[in-house]
Amino acid sequence: MLKKTFLIVTLISFSAILTSFTPAKKNQQVLRTIVIDAGHGRMENGGHNGAKGSYSYEDEICLAVAKKLVARLRSEYPEVKIIETRPTEDITSLKERANIANHNRGDLFISIHVNAMPPIKKKEFVGYKTEVYYTGKGKKKKKHTRKVEQYRYYTVPNTTTKGTETYIWGAHKAEDKEVAVRENAPMLAEENYKEKYGNIDPNSPEFVALSLVKTKQFSQRSAMLSYMVEEEFSKVGRISGGPKQRQVGIWVLQATAMPSILVETGFITNPDEERYLNSNDGQTELASCITKAVGSYVKWLEKKQTSNGASVYVPVQQSTGKIEESFLEALDNHHKTPTLTK
Repeated sequence: MLKKTFLIVTLISFSAILTSFTPAKKNQQVLRTIVIDAGHGRMENGGHNGAKGSYSYEDEICLAVAKKLVARLRSEYPEVKIIETRPTEDITSLKERANIANHNRGDLFISIHVNAMPPIKKKEFVGYKTEVYYTGKGKKKKKHTRKVEQYRYYTVPNTTTKGTETYIWGAHKAEDKEVAVRENAPMLAEENYKEKYGNIDPNSPEFVALSLVKTKQFSQRSAMLSYMVEEEFSKVGRISGGPKQRQVGIWVLQATAMPSILVETGFITNPDEERYLNSNDGQTELASCITKAVGSYVKWLEKKQTSNGASVYVPVQQSTGKIEESFLEALDNHHKTPTLTK
C-alpha cells in the first residue's frame, strides 16, 4: 500500500511538471552565458594532444578558431558573457572543462575540434617463402617443402575524407546528462540555498522529474543548434556531414548542464582541409559560420518565447505540509525560456 501511494504521489508530481505553466516575461535575454571550449591542448611535457596532420596539430587549430569565435561573439553580443575553458595553449582536463561551464552557469556550450581519419591498411604480395614440413612418424616420417605466399603489411594516410560534423550527446547518455543537470542546478552552488529555498532533496522524485524535463529541453536545443551550424557551413561550400550523435559518449557534452554541441571543423588528414584549417581565412570563416548559427539559434529561442509564452515549474511538498515553489522556480528561471517543441 505504501509503495502504491508513493507511486501515485510521484506520478501526480510528474504530471504537474508537464501541465503546470506560468507566463514568461517578454523580451527576456535568452542567452546570458556562452562557453567556448577549444579542444585538446599542450600537455605538461610540451607534447601535442589530439589529431596530427602533415605539418600541424589539432590543439593549435582548435585554439585559433576558438579565439576568433570568442572575439566574434563578443562583438556581436556584448551583453552576453563569453567564457573560455582553454584560453591558452595548455591542456585543460575534461572534468575541469565541464566544471568551468557549470560553475559559470552557461546557457550554451560549444566545443571546437578537428577531425581525422585513421590510416588505410594495405597489404602487398612480395613473393614466396619455402616452408619445410613433415608427415608421418618414426621410419615413415617424410620431409616436404612448399611455397607460402608472403605479404608486406603497411598503412597509407587517408587523405580523401573531408567535411564538417556537429555532435550532440548520444541518446544512450541521456541519463548522464540528467544527472549533470540535477547536480549543477545553479541554486545548489549557493551556500545558503536551504535557507532561501527550503530543505530540498535534489534526489527527490519531483526534482529528478523536473531535471528530466530540462534534459529533454536541452536535447532539443542542442539538436537545433547543431543543425543550424551545419547549415551555415553548407552555405559557404563546406561538405556537411550533418548533425550527429556519436555511439561512444562525448564526456564534455553529457557532463555540462546546458545545451551542448561539439563542432568538428574539418579533416586535418586531408591536405586541402589542413591548409584551410590553418589559414586565417579558413579560421575566420569557421568562426563566422558558428556565430551566424548562434544568431539563428537566438532568434529561434526568442520566437519560441514569444509564441509559447510558457515556463515550466513544479511545486514541491515540504515536510511541514507547506507548498514551497521558490526552489524549483529558481531552477527553471536559470533557463527562463520556455520548454520548446519542434
